[in-house]
Amino acid sequence: MELEKPSKWNRLSTKVHALLHDKKGVRYFIAALLLIIATGGITFALIRPTPAHNSNLTVTPKPPEPQKYYSPLTGLEVKDKAATKKQITAIMIENSPDARPQSGLKEAGVVFEAIAEGGITRFAALYQQTKPALIGPVRSVRPYYLTWIKPFDPAVAHIGGSANALREVRSGQYKDIDQFFNAQAYWRATDRYAPHNVYTSFQKLDALNAAKHYTSSKATGFIRQPIPKKHATPPKPKKLEKASSIAITISSPWYNPSYTYNTKTKLYARSLNGTIHNDREKGQLAPRVVIVMKVPTKIGLEDGYREQMTTSGSGDVYVFQDGTVVKGSWHKKNKNTQLTFTDKNNQPIPLGRGQTWITVTAPEKAVSWR
Repeated sequence: MELEKPSKWNRLSTKVHALLHDKKGVRYFIAALLLIIATGGITFALIRPTPAHNSNLTVTPKPPEPQKYYSPLTGLEVKDKAATKKQITAIMIENSPDARPQSGLKEAGVVFEAIAEGGITRFAALYQQTKPALIGPVRSVRPYYLTWIKPFDPAVAHIGGSANALREVRSGQYKDIDQFFNAQAYWRATDRYAPHNVYTSFQKLDALNAAKHYTSSKATGFIRQPIPKKHATPPKPKKLEKASSIAITISSPWYNPSYTYNTKTKLYARSLNGTIHNDREKGQLAPRVVIVMKVPTKIGLEDGYREQMTTSGSGDVYVFQDGTVVKGSWHKKNKNTQLTFTDKNNQPIPLGRGQTWITVTAPEKAVSWR
């Protein structure tokens, strides 16, 4: 009978059993076992995953972008938040031929232009960051100018006004700095004759405003174009109608302004009656944005026959900027709300940042460009 051969496992077990009964074999066995354990530890150390981070490494966070602030009057950047709340001052400036060239107009942030009487236009010029040393000639105020400037919360510099205008500006809803009651802040120049020779300065107006505690404005500005973000892809410009020259009819040629667009400065050089319209100290006037508002106008009896203009509701508007024109509508709910401008799709028209010149004319008057 053939004997069954022992299995490999049985033969290995027999050898291990014999080895463990031999002292020298025991020592070899333990040494081999320790070598296996050590080798496995080294292998584990080599293949152990690298820690995701070093707890001793300090990562410095990227500092946040500094906060930027912009003037509610012009949309231009100012140094800090306090500058956005500086007192705004509106000054009524004459535009009869005897008043030209005016002083201080080039440094205004916003200018409203409209007929004051007899076809003669006048300006309500608003200032915040800029402080001209000479402004004038200063003249009287009308009610519609007060309605347009009210949302900027300005101090109002003028010399009297029509009956309705004086009633409004003295109602307690305005910061009135009328020359009639504050003569120390104004003077008469000797190189021009009355009534075209009253001037003021911001040294005097700032002192007057401070004395009356008119030190800050809660202004609502126009909707301005967004500031491009660094490294952002600029949006594709809209295809707008070109307008490199503008002609506006208000009354007679003496008061009809025109503009020529400068592609380098992105400003509109202003002329009156075909002649350069200069600021006496600063040279040719050149706003960043030109706006023409069509406003219903009539002559009404007040303290005499006066211009009367519709200042709330809506009407046609032409917005000229960047060498283009957008025709749309102006909107104003009441004297406390700011003017807004929308295109034919009823979307807001953001204005360029800088001096904005708004000319108001009757609906039947012509506005042309090319």
